[in-house]
Amino acid sequence: MTLRLGSGQVQIAPSILSADFAALGRDIAAVERGGADLIHVDVMDGHFVPNITIGPPVVKAIKRAATRPLDVHLMIDEPDHYIEAFVEAGASMVSVHVEAVPHLHRTIHFIKTLGARAGVVINPSTPAMALSDIAPDLDFVLVMSVNPGFGGQAFIPRSLEKLRSVRAVLDEAGSSAPIEIDGGIDLTNAADVVAAGASILVAGSAIFGTPDAEAATRALRNAALASATRA
Repeated sequence: MTLRLGSGQVQIAPSILSADFAALGRDIAAVERGGADLIHVDVMDGHFVPNITIGPPVVKAIKRAATRPLDVHLMIDEPDHYIEAFVEAGASMVSVHVEAVPHLHRTIHFIKTLGARAGVVINPSTPAMALSDIAPDLDFVLVMSVNPGFGGQAFIPRSLEKLRSVRAVLDEAGSSAPIEIDGGIDLTNAADVVAAGASILVAGSAIFGTPDAEAATRALRNAALASATRA
């Protein structure tokens, strides 16, 4: 499958952090039937964030089950040591935190040399201007709308303004890179985040926390697209 990340196209990226790890194949198939564009994989190390999730072997297994590109979000210290393993395991997109990487330009271009899309993540307290020097090199930006580490958290309302600020920084750099948002995304705010500049929506609990992940994926896309019909 060709990975397209064009601006103006809303994409839904269900986060398996909230899926049933005993039935990942089943849950991934359900969201793909519901029209998921990407499968979002949160990698946590218990150091950069207070939680531990999965490593390259699980990503490799997910790749065998998924037909959509894998969007791997590295919430880890020293991600340079692990990027190649995750790309070899099947990551089509890899994002690293600006707060965790001292030589960001080097890391972003390393991801690209491996053939994956390269993105930078910013936490809620990190200003959009932290992206200004790297913006022309990015394939996408991931804005955290909760503090990273755990699923099921409430959306931080100020994230809407953060999205607008990030879009302004990218536009100033002449970049059309799409903005991804992750944290507390659901039917109540999907249209708002799209209107504020997001075009890739990550959702975990709002999809896998429902009785029907397929229907929930479809409903989230419909809610996101509602922003286009607003006056």
